[in-house]
Amino acid sequence: MAINVQTPISDDVIARLQIGDTILITGEILCGRDAVLPKLIHLIEEEKVDTLGLKLKGKVIFHTAVSPAGVGPTSSNKLEIESSMEPLSKAGVKLHLGKGEIHKETIAALDIYNAVYAVIPPVTALLGDKTIEQKLVAFQELGMEALYQLKIVQYPAIIAAAHGRSIYE
Repeated sequence: MAINVQTPISDDVIARLQIGDTILITGEILCGRDAVLPKLIHLIEEEKVDTLGLKLKGKVIFHTAVSPAGVGPTSSNKLEIESSMEPLSKAGVKLHLGKGEIHKETIAALDIYNAVYAVIPPVTALLGDKTIEQKLVAFQELGMEALYQLKIVQYPAIIAAAHGRSIYE
């Protein structure tokens, strides 16, 4: 049975999630991948992320670009993406959504900040029906790799890393 997860996600919800749990995510999520995540990290380090009008506490970051064809996960173990997971978690992001195995050091960092990683199947057509609104938030010059915010209903995902453990072990 799937667990319904509403954004923003609380620490209590994260504490109850276990690897292998199937979740259905509803609410607002951010989308970013290789090109935009380092820019977002820079804004966090400079304490300027508020200039985007975003609160990262309880957010979901989906490792994807937003194109006319829809959204689908990219590999989360790319250097620019995986290296963003710890600082984004420290800044309040609770769930990182992508595909593929991530390193043990990243899993440990997620645990420190009570955040989790979930994988989502590459099912662009299915996600299109579950995306009800999209908004360009920042870095328009990056085109489909800019930072977007989506409003979604019941995005399916599987918890792949939580509480220091990985489904890939």
